[in-house]
Amino acid sequence: MSQVSTPLLTRYDLHSHTNASDGNLTPVELVERAIEMSINILSITDHDTCDGLIQARDYILENQRPIELINGVEISTLWENIEIHIVGLNFSVSANSMKNLLNEQSARRLERGQEIGRRLQKAGIDDAWENAVKLSGGGQVTRAHFAQHLVQIGKEKNINKVFKRYLSKGKTGYAPAQWCSIQDSIEAIHAAGGVAVLAHPSKYQLSNKWLKRVIAHFKECQGDAMEVSHCQQPPHEKQFLAELAKTADLRTSVGSDFHRPCSWIELGRNLWLPDDTQAVWTLWNDVKTD
Repeated sequence: MSQVSTPLLTRYDLHSHTNASDGNLTPVELVERAIEMSINILSITDHDTCDGLIQARDYILENQRPIELINGVEISTLWENIEIHIVGLNFSVSANSMKNLLNEQSARRLERGQEIGRRLQKAGIDDAWENAVKLSGGGQVTRAHFAQHLVQIGKEKNINKVFKRYLSKGKTGYAPAQWCSIQDSIEAIHAAGGVAVLAHPSKYQLSNKWLKRVIAHFKECQGDAMEVSHCQQPPHEKQFLAELAKTADLRTSVGSDFHRPCSWIELGRNLWLPDDTQAVWTLWNDVKTD
């Protein structure tokens, strides 16, 4: 496969987050930052919710902002006791299949968050759940909100250290997730007229053997595409993931997984597709706006 990038006349970023889940920016702020970064087509893919997406779409339409928004969501799933994220793109937000799945996921997230709070309480950290809820600002409560609180009260200097000490598997505040299956997520996305994308496969820290296994399972479940390009990534990794996608007959996608302004991850940065790949956006003709 050629090392030369496929030129994208249109700048895409199909994986980003707002404060409707674990991002720091409001939907309006994210849209304006994307425009500032010369993004033409953006997808907001908050964790198990479309609330930020809906707010962003209303803002774009009311203010005639020069950007196209693709409906998106990032769904947490479990496979072989490993948390795998599936991004849904260009689906109907109003579809019952999607609304039902996200309601179920929100209930699971609530239960898990409360359990994390109970476990931290037993470890002598009071009111962690209540403070995580406050930090979420009414959005989905994630482990990142617990980590922010623990940094604020001085338990560790940064979020990564909090995760390593308190919130990762086997640690004091870790509670196992009870997410839906990969197949359930894909079926809901397809029933809503959308496209299912395997998110950031290199971030799961799997061996090549296990990475190929999860990709094969994703394909068996009728998955459509795989993210092969993100910000912090050497060119050879893009090429490797693109080869895996091609072997599995999957389209390819690009996404920064932007959560907050920082020096190493930015909307649209370093997002390109290797040659000989088929982009995920070739799977849709019309962009859904409901």
